[in-house]
Amino acid sequence: MNRLEKALQNVKLGHEKAFVPYIMAGDGGLDVLESRIRFLEECGATAIEIGIPFSDPVADGPVIQQAGIRALKAGTTVKKIIETIESFRSKVNIPLIFMTYMNPILAYGKEAFIADCKRIGIDGLILPDLPIEEEETIEPLAKIAGIEIIRLVTLNSSDERIKTISNKGNGFLYAVTVNGITGARQGFHVELHKHLQRVKDLSPLPVFAGFGISTPEHIKEMTQFCDGVIVGSKIVDLFEQKDEARIKELIQTAKSVSV
Repeated sequence: MNRLEKALQNVKLGHEKAFVPYIMAGDGGLDVLESRIRFLEECGATAIEIGIPFSDPVADGPVIQQAGIRALKAGTTVKKIIETIESFRSKVNIPLIFMTYMNPILAYGKEAFIADCKRIGIDGLILPDLPIEEEETIEPLAKIAGIEIIRLVTLNSSDERIKTISNKGNGFLYAVTVNGITGARQGFHVELHKHLQRVKDLSPLPVFAGFGISTPEHIKEMTQFCDGVIVGSKIVDLFEQKDEARIKELIQTAKSVSV
Protein backbone atom coordinates (compact mmCIF):
# COMPACT_ATOMS: atom_id res chain seq x y z
CA MET A 1 0.00 0.00 0.00
CA ASN A 2 1.62 3.25 -1.12
CA ARG A 3 0.97 6.77 0.19
CA LEU A 4 -1.95 7.29 -2.19
CA GLU A 5 -3.78 4.13 -1.14
CA LYS A 6 -3.24 5.02 2.53
CA ALA A 7 -4.58 8.54 1.98
CA LEU A 8 -7.68 7.21 0.22
CA GLN A 9 -8.23 4.74 3.05
CA ASN A 10 -7.92 7.53 5.64
CA VAL A 11 -10.52 9.62 3.78
CA LYS A 12 -12.92 6.69 3.81
CA LEU A 13 -12.31 5.89 7.46
CA GLY A 14 -12.78 9.55 8.35
CA HIS A 15 -16.12 9.67 6.50
CA GLU A 16 -14.84 12.62 4.47
CA LYS A 17 -14.70 13.60 0.82
CA ALA A 18 -11.33 13.83 -0.92
CA PHE A 19 -9.86 16.97 -2.43
CA VAL A 20 -7.04 16.83 -4.98
CA PRO A 21 -5.68 20.21 -6.10
CA TYR A 22 -3.70 20.60 -9.31
CA ILE A 23 -0.67 22.85 -9.60
CA MET A 24 1.64 23.47 -12.55
CA ALA A 25 5.28 22.78 -11.74
CA GLY A 26 7.39 25.80 -12.62
CA ASP A 27 4.54 28.29 -12.72
CA GLY A 28 5.87 31.12 -10.59
CA GLY A 29 9.26 29.40 -10.63
CA LEU A 30 10.32 26.02 -9.32
CA ASP A 31 11.47 27.69 -6.11
CA VAL A 32 7.80 28.06 -5.02
CA LEU A 33 6.90 24.43 -5.64
CA GLU A 34 7.83 23.26 -2.15
CA SER A 35 5.97 26.06 -0.36
CA ARG A 36 2.82 25.46 -2.43
CA ILE A 37 2.86 21.74 -1.78
CA ARG A 38 3.44 22.25 1.94
CA PHE A 39 0.61 24.80 2.07
CA LEU A 40 -1.82 22.43 0.33
CA GLU A 41 -0.82 19.61 2.66
CA GLU A 42 -1.36 21.80 5.72
CA CYS A 43 -4.80 22.80 4.41
CA GLY A 44 -5.83 19.15 4.31
CA ALA A 45 -5.56 18.17 0.65
CA THR A 46 -5.79 14.41 0.09
CA ALA A 47 -3.13 14.30 -2.63
CA ILE A 48 -1.60 16.80 -5.05
CA GLU A 49 -1.63 16.59 -8.83
CA ILE A 50 1.51 18.19 -10.26
CA GLY A 51 1.40 19.20 -13.90
CA ILE A 52 4.48 18.87 -16.07
CA PRO A 53 4.41 21.72 -18.61
CA PHE A 54 4.08 20.64 -22.23
CA SER A 55 3.78 22.67 -25.42
CA ASP A 56 0.75 20.76 -26.77
CA PRO A 57 -1.54 20.00 -23.78
CA VAL A 58 -4.62 18.67 -25.55
CA ALA A 59 -6.78 18.32 -22.41
CA ASP A 60 -5.92 21.67 -20.83
CA GLY A 61 -7.96 24.85 -20.97
CA PRO A 62 -6.66 28.44 -21.19
CA VAL A 63 -5.70 28.89 -17.52
CA ILE A 64 -3.56 25.76 -17.34
CA GLN A 65 -2.19 26.34 -20.84
CA GLN A 66 -0.99 29.78 -19.79
CA ALA A 67 0.52 28.35 -16.60
CA GLY A 68 2.39 25.83 -18.73
CA ILE A 69 3.65 28.55 -21.05
CA ARG A 70 4.88 30.58 -18.06
CA ALA A 71 6.63 27.51 -16.67
CA LEU A 72 8.31 26.67 -19.99
CA LYS A 73 9.43 30.28 -20.47
CA ALA A 74 11.00 30.10 -17.01
CA GLY A 75 13.10 27.15 -18.19
CA THR A 76 11.17 24.36 -16.47
CA THR A 77 12.07 20.85 -17.62
CA VAL A 78 11.14 17.36 -16.46
CA LYS A 79 14.64 16.88 -15.08
CA LYS A 80 14.49 20.14 -13.09
CA ILE A 81 11.06 19.24 -11.69
CA ILE A 82 12.34 15.86 -10.53
CA GLU A 83 15.44 17.42 -8.96
CA THR A 84 13.33 20.05 -7.18
CA ILE A 85 10.87 17.54 -5.73
CA GLU A 86 13.72 15.29 -4.66
CA SER A 87 15.19 18.17 -2.64
CA PHE A 88 12.14 18.43 -0.34
CA ARG A 89 10.20 15.15 -0.68
CA SER A 90 11.31 13.93 2.74
CA LYS A 91 9.67 17.00 4.31
CA VAL A 92 6.14 16.24 3.05
CA ASN A 93 4.03 13.14 3.49
CA ILE A 94 1.19 13.91 1.08
CA PRO A 95 0.82 11.71 -2.03
CA LEU A 96 2.15 13.36 -5.18
CA ILE A 97 0.74 12.55 -8.63
CA PHE A 98 2.34 13.68 -11.88
CA MET A 99 -0.07 14.76 -14.61
CA THR A 100 1.67 14.70 -17.98
CA TYR A 101 1.39 13.59 -21.57
CA MET A 102 3.25 10.71 -23.16
CA ASN A 103 5.51 12.85 -25.33
CA PRO A 104 7.60 14.28 -22.43
CA ILE A 105 7.89 10.78 -20.93
CA LEU A 106 9.07 9.22 -24.17
CA ALA A 107 11.50 12.11 -24.76
CA TYR A 108 12.91 11.62 -21.24
CA GLY A 109 12.99 7.84 -21.65
CA LYS A 110 10.16 5.87 -20.07
CA GLU A 111 12.44 3.59 -18.04
CA ALA A 112 14.42 6.54 -16.70
CA PHE A 113 11.23 8.51 -16.00
CA ILE A 114 9.63 5.74 -13.95
CA ALA A 115 12.88 5.04 -12.11
CA ASP A 116 13.23 8.71 -11.19
CA CYS A 117 9.57 8.94 -10.15
CA LYS A 118 10.07 5.99 -7.84
CA ARG A 119 13.26 7.45 -6.41
CA ILE A 120 11.72 10.83 -5.53
CA GLY A 121 8.46 9.41 -4.18
CA ILE A 122 5.87 10.02 -6.90
CA ASP A 123 2.80 7.95 -6.06
CA GLY A 124 0.71 8.16 -9.21
CA LEU A 125 0.52 9.24 -12.85
CA ILE A 126 -2.35 10.82 -14.78
CA LEU A 127 -1.80 10.43 -18.53
CA PRO A 128 -4.77 11.88 -20.44
CA ASP A 129 -3.52 10.85 -23.88
CA LEU A 130 -2.83 7.20 -22.98
CA PRO A 131 -5.85 4.97 -23.71
CA ILE A 132 -6.04 1.63 -21.92
CA GLU A 133 -5.42 -0.12 -25.25
CA GLU A 134 -1.89 1.34 -25.27
CA GLU A 135 -1.05 1.06 -21.57
CA GLU A 136 1.58 -1.62 -22.18
CA THR A 137 3.79 1.30 -23.16
CA ILE A 138 4.32 2.21 -19.52
CA GLU A 139 1.91 0.48 -17.12
CA PRO A 140 4.10 -2.60 -16.43
CA LEU A 141 7.03 -0.34 -15.46
CA ALA A 142 4.81 1.76 -13.19
CA LYS A 143 3.31 -1.33 -11.55
CA ILE A 144 6.73 -2.75 -10.68
CA ALA A 145 7.70 0.65 -9.25
CA GLY A 146 4.55 0.81 -7.10
CA ILE A 147 3.24 3.87 -8.97
CA GLU A 148 -0.49 3.99 -9.64
CA ILE A 149 -1.83 4.88 -13.08
CA ILE A 150 -4.91 7.07 -12.52
CA ARG A 151 -7.34 6.43 -15.36
CA LEU A 152 -10.05 8.67 -16.76
CA VAL A 153 -13.61 7.99 -17.86
CA THR A 154 -15.76 10.48 -19.73
CA LEU A 155 -19.41 11.31 -20.18
CA ASN A 156 -19.34 9.19 -23.33
CA SER A 157 -17.77 6.09 -21.76
CA SER A 158 -19.97 3.01 -21.99
CA ASP A 159 -20.83 0.91 -18.96
CA GLU A 160 -18.56 -1.85 -20.24
CA ARG A 161 -15.62 0.52 -20.69
CA ILE A 162 -16.12 2.05 -17.24
CA LYS A 163 -16.09 -1.46 -15.75
CA THR A 164 -12.91 -2.36 -17.64
CA ILE A 165 -11.08 0.84 -16.70
CA SER A 166 -12.18 0.91 -13.07
CA ASN A 167 -11.05 -2.67 -12.47
CA LYS A 168 -7.45 -1.67 -13.09
CA GLY A 169 -5.15 -0.45 -10.32
CA ASN A 170 -5.71 0.57 -6.72
CA GLY A 171 -5.89 4.36 -6.88
CA PHE A 172 -9.01 6.30 -7.84
CA LEU A 173 -11.06 6.75 -10.99
CA TYR A 174 -11.02 10.22 -12.56
CA ALA A 175 -14.53 11.01 -13.81
CA VAL A 176 -14.39 13.86 -16.32
CA THR A 177 -17.44 16.07 -15.85
CA VAL A 178 -17.54 17.80 -19.26
CA ASN A 179 -17.03 17.01 -22.91
CA GLY A 180 -14.12 19.35 -23.49
CA ILE A 181 -11.02 20.84 -21.92
CA THR A 182 -10.27 21.93 -18.37
CA GLY A 183 -11.39 25.30 -17.03
CA ALA A 184 -13.79 26.86 -14.57
CA ARG A 185 -17.48 26.77 -15.53
CA GLN A 186 -20.64 28.38 -14.27
CA GLY A 187 -22.56 25.12 -14.18
CA PHE A 188 -22.81 21.58 -15.46
CA HIS A 189 -25.05 19.53 -17.73
CA VAL A 190 -28.23 18.36 -16.06
CA GLU A 191 -27.37 14.73 -16.80
CA LEU A 192 -24.05 14.93 -14.94
CA HIS A 193 -25.48 13.73 -11.63
CA LYS A 194 -26.81 10.59 -13.31
CA HIS A 195 -23.44 10.06 -14.99
CA LEU A 196 -21.50 10.32 -11.73
CA GLN A 197 -23.92 7.99 -9.99
CA ARG A 198 -23.58 5.53 -12.88
CA VAL A 199 -19.79 5.60 -12.62
CA LYS A 200 -19.96 5.24 -8.84
CA ASP A 201 -22.26 2.22 -9.14
CA LEU A 202 -19.95 0.53 -11.66
CA SER A 203 -16.55 1.32 -10.13
CA PRO A 204 -14.85 -0.64 -7.34
CA LEU A 205 -12.45 2.30 -7.01
CA PRO A 206 -13.20 5.67 -5.37
CA VAL A 207 -14.60 8.08 -7.97
CA PHE A 208 -13.29 11.67 -8.13
CA ALA A 209 -14.95 14.28 -10.34
CA GLY A 210 -12.77 16.72 -12.24
CA PHE A 211 -12.80 19.45 -14.94
CA GLY A 212 -14.63 22.72 -14.39
CA ILE A 213 -15.07 22.51 -10.61
CA SER A 214 -14.24 25.92 -9.18
CA THR A 215 -16.53 26.97 -6.33
CA PRO A 216 -17.61 25.67 -2.91
CA GLU A 217 -21.08 25.18 -4.41
CA HIS A 218 -19.66 22.98 -7.18
CA ILE A 219 -17.83 20.90 -4.59
CA LYS A 220 -20.96 20.42 -2.48
CA GLU A 221 -22.92 19.48 -5.60
CA MET A 222 -20.38 17.00 -7.01
CA THR A 223 -19.59 15.25 -3.73
CA GLN A 224 -23.22 14.18 -3.37
CA PHE A 225 -22.52 11.70 -6.16
CA CYS A 226 -18.81 10.81 -5.86
CA ASP A 227 -15.98 10.33 -3.38
CA GLY A 228 -14.02 13.50 -4.03
CA VAL A 229 -13.11 16.27 -6.42
CA ILE A 230 -10.09 17.39 -8.42
CA VAL A 231 -9.72 21.15 -8.84
CA GLY A 232 -7.17 22.48 -11.31
CA SER A 233 -7.73 25.74 -13.15
CA LYS A 234 -9.18 27.52 -10.12
CA ILE A 235 -6.23 26.51 -7.92
CA VAL A 236 -3.75 27.67 -10.58
CA ASP A 237 -5.63 30.95 -10.92
CA LEU A 238 -5.82 31.55 -7.16
CA PHE A 239 -2.10 30.89 -6.70
CA GLU A 240 -1.45 33.36 -9.52
CA GLN A 241 -3.62 35.90 -7.65
CA LYS A 242 -1.87 35.02 -4.36
CA ASP A 243 -5.29 34.27 -2.86
CA GLU A 244 -4.43 31.37 -0.57
CA ALA A 245 -7.46 32.00 1.67
CA ARG A 246 -9.85 30.94 -1.10
CA ILE A 247 -7.77 27.85 -1.84
CA LYS A 248 -8.08 26.86 1.81
CA GLU A 249 -11.83 27.50 1.65
CA LEU A 250 -12.21 25.09 -1.29
CA ILE A 251 -10.29 22.35 0.50
CA GLN A 252 -12.18 22.82 3.74
CA THR A 253 -15.49 22.72 1.88
CA ALA A 254 -14.73 19.19 0.64
CA LYS A 255 -13.56 18.05 4.06
CA SER A 256 -16.70 19.40 5.72
CA VAL A 257 -19.10 17.42 3.53
CA SER A 258 -20.58 14.66 5.65
CA VAL A 259 -20.73 11.13 4.27
